Amino acid sequence: MKRILAVFLLLAFFALCLPAAKTLDMYVVDVEGGKALILISPGGQSMLIDAGFPGFNDRDAIRIEEAAKAAGIFKFDYLVVTHYDSDHVNNVPATVARIPAAVFADHGTPVVKDPGTLKAVAAYEEVAAKGKHIVVKPGDKIPFGPVDVLVVTSGGEMLRTPVKGGGIPNPFCAETQPMSWGRVNEDASENAASVGLLFTYGKFRMLDLADLTWNKEIELMCPTNPIGTVDLFMVSHHGHNISNSPALVNAIQPRVTVMNNGAKKMGTPEVLQRLKSLPGMQANYQLHWSANAPNDNPPEEFIANLQNSPDGKWLKISAQDDGTIVVTNARTGGTKTFKK
Repeated sequence: MKRILAVFLLLAFFALCLPAAKTLDMYVVDVEGGKALILISPGGQSMLIDAGFPGFNDRDAIRIEEAAKAAGIFKFDYLVVTHYDSDHVNNVPATVARIPAAVFADHGTPVVKDPGTLKAVAAYEEVAAKGKHIVVKPGDKIPFGPVDVLVVTSGGEMLRTPVKGGGIPNPFCAETQPMSWGRVNEDASENAASVGLLFTYGKFRMLDLADLTWNKEIELMCPTNPIGTVDLFMVSHHGHNISNSPALVNAIQPRVTVMNNGAKKMGTPEVLQRLKSLPGMQANYQLHWSANAPNDNPPEEFIANLQNSPDGKWLKISAQDDGTIVVTNARTGGTKTFKK
């Protein structure tokens, strides 16, 4: 018995001495319905995807800086601009003034030529010229330590070569009819040109398509699904119902979703209902309680910023290479673990 106890204690000692499993960490920053996602690879590389809104006394730049410093980041290795709408690109100069970036990645020439967009792109390009600037295309990879980062959409073009686990017929294409557009042709918008990324770390997979729109989702996912299934889905377009089609959402079958909505921006009932109905769904997180879908919000423990409460709380996500997902709500400090 004494020998067994000694062996047990020795094993316990070695277990305590082993380094903790490294994780892919993410901070989903509250930029009030814009987008700002910070990622830290298990090897320590850092990436910022988009930078939220400009103005508001540098509100979003300050929030990004706070989250970055909480993660121990004082310079981003990559800053990815998914597209050139104001809630994604216009705040890049103010953000980089606080936390500089080494490499800037985007989809290239803007597809929208209005004066406001061209002015914003010019300001962004002036900042990007101080670092390395790359234009990414579907099939490209962004080096990110042990995490595989694959570009699946960019500039309106789609991935054509299926990844491992993809390439099978998509049964949800039949029920997903193309949308027709009225005042604005979304198929020719900056949203439709979004840079979309597939992250793979061991058995963990995450898809983030930024603001990719409904018909572009069909183009990507039909007639065959080139992506397969994922564990985590960053809900497209802030939870807008002109994105997040069944051809996409039902086909990728996420276990956990995160929606970067604002209190009154997007977070539509159709999308919230679709996410909740997915088989195998373990949790739907939101940055804000959605006033657009008051009857469809998840329980408060899954919401970072509640109705009529102080804003600015982030969600932190840690993904292990076995597919385990750990989500921390900065508002409550509560942590939940979701196994593969």
